[in-house]
Amino acid sequence: MREDRQLLTLTHFSQLLGLVTGLGGILAPLIIWLIKKDDVYQLDEQGKAILNFQISLFIYAIICVPLILLIGLGLLGLILIAIIGFIFPILNGIKVSNGEEPNYPMSIQFLK
Repeated sequence: MREDRQLLTLTHFSQLLGLVTGLGGILAPLIIWLIKKDDVYQLDEQGKAILNFQISLFIYAIICVPLILLIGLGLLGLILIAIIGFIFPILNGIKVSNGEEPNYPMSIQFLK
């Protein structure tokens, strides 16, 4: 296994494709993880963390949709989810490029 900080950083930043393409935010990291998880040091664990984060954000967004109709707070929740989904991939991409451990809050551990 080799260490490749550039690929790890790219994997974290690839989540931002979801802003442009919708599903690209989960498909790009998934494809990178599936292809390179056995070749690059720490890609397996960080890829799982990214996928858990993206799946968790999707679930939180689904929960917020009916709350828009019921309470009206769902819109605030969706805005907060969008901000978190934009900020944390950038912060963690920078952390990984500096050799630090990434951290994704509010992630449900689907992949272990």
